[in-house]
Amino acid sequence: MRTVPAGSGVGQVNREGRTNGIPSWFTVDCPLGPLTLTAENGAVTNVDWGRGCAVPADGVLMEAARQVDEYFRRARKEFDLPLAPAGSEFQRSVWDALLRIPFGQTCTYGRIARELGAPPQAVGQACGRNPIPILIPCHRVTSSTGLGGYSGFGGVETKVELLRLEGAASMLL
Repeated sequence: MRTVPAGSGVGQVNREGRTNGIPSWFTVDCPLGPLTLTAENGAVTNVDWGRGCAVPADGVLMEAARQVDEYFRRARKEFDLPLAPAGSEFQRSVWDALLRIPFGQTCTYGRIARELGAPPQAVGQACGRNPIPILIPCHRVTSSTGLGGYSGFGGVETKVELLRLEGAASMLL
């Protein structure tokens, strides 16, 4: 995960023209409905289902919107964006593991748990707290007996749609 160092002060404009410490939002329409992307200090911090308020978007959000659009048009398999999800050290280690799951493939909670030396339930809880779904692909994680859950809007149905989009339909049989 590319991380961005904290800015020089809340509300100040840095050299790239970004306001430090003040979040900005941008809503992009996608086949699953509107997604609102949030950035702060030059990095994406959240993806939420639904429309956000109209706040001027910065350059990282415009790039994130472009990449999300390409993803849903099947023209992009990886995101190349600075990400700064808020979470515990363990949660961030799980999210880093999710970023290593290739497009169109899945991995089980148990396999990630073994890699991290943690219980599968803890991995599932970290997936459920992922603040940047799709960009950090928690939809690619399944249980050993089926799909598992999905905390994003639409629940498991959204997970199925994302896996279909990526061509992981064999997992759904």
